[in-house]
Amino acid sequence: MKKILKGLLLIGLLAIGYVAYTYYNKLDIITGYASKNEASVIFLAHRTPVSAENEDNNFSPIKLAKTTVNSLEKSVTATVFGLKKRTAVFREGLGAVLMIDGVKDSLKYEIPKRDFKFKNLPYPYGDNPQKDTIFSTVNYRSLDKAVKGAFDKSGEYIKKTRAVLVIYKDQIIAEKYSEGFDKNTPILGWSMTKSITSAVLGVLEKQGKISVDQTNLFSEWEQDKRSKITLNNLLHMNSGLEWDEDYNNISDVTKMLFLDKDMSRMQLHKPLVGEPNNSWNYSSGTTNLLSGFIRNQFKTHQEYLDFWYTALIDKIGMHSMLIETDLAGNYVGSSYGWATPRDWVKFGLLYLHKGNWNGEQILNESWVNYTATPTNGSNGQYGAHFWLNAGGVYPNAPKDLFSCNGYQGQHVFIIPSNDLVIVRMGLTEAPEFDFDTFLKDILASIKSN
Repeated sequence: MKKILKGLLLIGLLAIGYVAYTYYNKLDIITGYASKNEASVIFLAHRTPVSAENEDNNFSPIKLAKTTVNSLEKSVTATVFGLKKRTAVFREGLGAVLMIDGVKDSLKYEIPKRDFKFKNLPYPYGDNPQKDTIFSTVNYRSLDKAVKGAFDKSGEYIKKTRAVLVIYKDQIIAEKYSEGFDKNTPILGWSMTKSITSAVLGVLEKQGKISVDQTNLFSEWEQDKRSKITLNNLLHMNSGLEWDEDYNNISDVTKMLFLDKDMSRMQLHKPLVGEPNNSWNYSSGTTNLLSGFIRNQFKTHQEYLDFWYTALIDKIGMHSMLIETDLAGNYVGSSYGWATPRDWVKFGLLYLHKGNWNGEQILNESWVNYTATPTNGSNGQYGAHFWLNAGGVYPNAPKDLFSCNGYQGQHVFIIPSNDLVIVRMGLTEAPEFDFDTFLKDILASIKSN
C-alpha cells in the first residue's frame, strides 16, 4: 500500500513539475484570465461559479486554474497548484477589475452615471414588448430550422452557441437561447467592444470635437514620426505601430489585458515599424489607446466615464451594457463590453439605420459609411473598427454586410440590403461553427423585397 501511495505521490509531483515547466511563464496570464473571467460571469452576468468553470474557463490551459469565490467581497482568486495567485474584484458600475501585484489599489473610484429611465415605446426603441407583426416575406418554418441548426443537438458540445437573435425591419423574427441563458443574460462581446469604442468616437466627431484626419494625437509622439499618425490610421488598425496580437503566448495583448494597470498606454509607447495607412495590423492595444484618446477629450475622469453611456449606450436603450475598466479606471474598449443579445442587436440597428435612432441622429450618416469602407491592406475585411464582407469572407452573404466580431464567435451582423441584424453569441469560432452556412440559411428564409 505504501508503494502505491508513493507511486501516486511521485506521479502527482511529476505532473506538477511538468505543468510548472511547461506553463510557468504563462501562469500569471492563466490565473489572471481565470479569476477575471469568473468574477465577471458571477457578479456581472449573475451566473453560477459552476457554469463559469464548466463553460467559460473550461479550455486549455485556463482550466488548470483552481478558483475560490468570496461572495462577501465579490472577488475571485485563482491559482495553479498554489502558484501565481491572482485576484479579481467586482466594482459596481465598473465590472471585474484584475488586481496586480505591487500596484496599490485605491478604494476610492468614480462610477459612471447611468440613465435607466423607462421608455413607453415597443422594443427596440422602448421597454415595452414589441408589436406582433407577421411578415409575408418570411418563411418562419425555414427560419426556425436555420436558427435551431446553430445550436448543438442533445448530447453534443461542438457549436456551443448561447444565443441567436434575428431582427428584420425592426422586429424580432427569431430568438433562441441555450440552457442557462435567456433574454436578460448579459454576455461578453469581447472584441465587439471595439465597435462600441469606434461609435463613441463617432459621437465626438458629430459634435465637432474630433476629426479622423487630425494628427499630433498624443504629446508623447510630438518629437518623432508618430506625430503624423492620424485618428483614421488608428481606427483602421493601420498606424504602422508595433504590436503582437497573439493569445496563445505571452505577447503584447496578453500582457496588456492581464498584467497592466493602465491598458491605454502599452500601444502608446510602441515604436513605428511600418508606414501609416500601409501596414494593416489588428491590435487590441490600438483600441485601448483610443480609449485613452477619448479620455483626453474631457477635463475630468467622471466626464469621460459618463460620456460613453449618456451620449451613446443609454441613449439607445442598451441598459444592460457594462464596459469594464482596468485598474486605472479606463474603459477596456478592446475587449470587455457586456450586454444582453437584445441590447447588442440595438447597437446593430443604430448602424443599420445610418446612425439614426428613432428619429434622432446619434452618428453622422457619413460616419457609418466611413465605418463600412475597407482600409488598405485588409483585403476588404476591415473598416473603422468593424469587420466587412466586401472581400467575400462569407460567400453566401451580401457584400454590404459588416459586423462587430469578438473572440469565441461573438457577432453582430448588419446587412443593409436585407434590412437585417443578426446576433450570434457562443464559445466557438470557425470551423467548429460554420458562419457562412448560418447566414445563408437565415437569408434564404427571407424573400427579397
